[in-house]
Amino acid sequence: MTREPLKIGVLGYRFMARAHANAMARLPMFFPDAPEIERHTLVGRDEAALADAAGRFGFAHTATDWEAAIDEVDVFYNLGPNHVHAEPSIAALEAGVPVLCEKPLAPTLEEAAAMRDAAAATDVTSGTAFNYRFVPAIRHAKRLIGDGALGEIRQVRGRYLQDWLVDPEAPWAWRMDADMAGSGALGDLGAHTLDLARFLVGDRVGEFERVAGQLTTFVDERPVHDEDGGVAEYRDVTVDDAYSAQVEYESGATGTFEASRVAEGHKNDHTIAVHGTKGSLKFSLERLNELEVLREGNRGYETVLVTEESDPYVDRWWPPGHVIGWEHTFVHENYEFLSAVAEGESFEPSFADGYEVQRVLAAIERADERGERVPVE
Repeated sequence: MTREPLKIGVLGYRFMARAHANAMARLPMFFPDAPEIERHTLVGRDEAALADAAGRFGFAHTATDWEAAIDEVDVFYNLGPNHVHAEPSIAALEAGVPVLCEKPLAPTLEEAAAMRDAAAATDVTSGTAFNYRFVPAIRHAKRLIGDGALGEIRQVRGRYLQDWLVDPEAPWAWRMDADMAGSGALGDLGAHTLDLARFLVGDRVGEFERVAGQLTTFVDERPVHDEDGGVAEYRDVTVDDAYSAQVEYESGATGTFEASRVAEGHKNDHTIAVHGTKGSLKFSLERLNELEVLREGNRGYETVLVTEESDPYVDRWWPPGHVIGWEHTFVHENYEFLSAVAEGESFEPSFADGYEVQRVLAAIERADERGERVPVE
């Protein structure tokens, strides 16, 4: 039985839309068993910018009303700012339309809970877009940890450093507004690291149980430019520029996490390390085809190039040693999500996974406000 192509609707037309559209275009070439899709409707507010993006991204239609777009598509990607994650995603699920929503799931824990509950009530395929779960080296790391190669897990360390806000005159954007973003580096970057930690060691150490945290804003206001490039006004920055956290897992293992958008010299430095009683491993997004592994009995780490055909997803791409890049994580993510949609199956990371990360984000904020270690409630 031949299936009709899945009509894809996407809310948002900037950075994330470009990444996902690129992934959709690659699927037929490298993942021929992926369901056939049609890039149908691109949704946004600025009609001129929307039309330009639709032409470049390969979408046949545009819409300025997400409610109308949901009625026309089979799958809905919510790639808009955080404050528009909840309402459109819940509406799509209630209409029976599968949803992939960018992270963090919502600006607030309450909205994330509503999204999780809507997904559970409708039993429609849904997912939170934590694309770093789909790096082959990360999948290899999870397999090593699951096989017990590191022994009992004692410590997890993660950081995500960027420097795009080092300049105090860097322009204001929605990501700097608490009402729209929820948090700054904590939700924007920290959510990725916390999800990776759950993915890698959750089966071994349980959930996050208690946290201590510190959030810091270094620049309190930033300029908004006019059409001529001059400064029209300054707006308040109401989110953090950097965070750090210490966590305790249910097993008694510990973790330390940090992120910054003002770390000079770091463009997209996402690293995670796991230490056990028999070994350790380290991963860096800047060397995403490699995994550093210390095995029991060895004196130092070995660098493993994760490009063999037996490694996750690698057989779809190039011969061993021919590395892949950041954009490939979205291809893998889209393949898994759309395959789940086509089969009517669940997808991970789910909205429940997104909610669990949101619980930790909220606890870190609460710990910072109280100046003390708090339970993850």
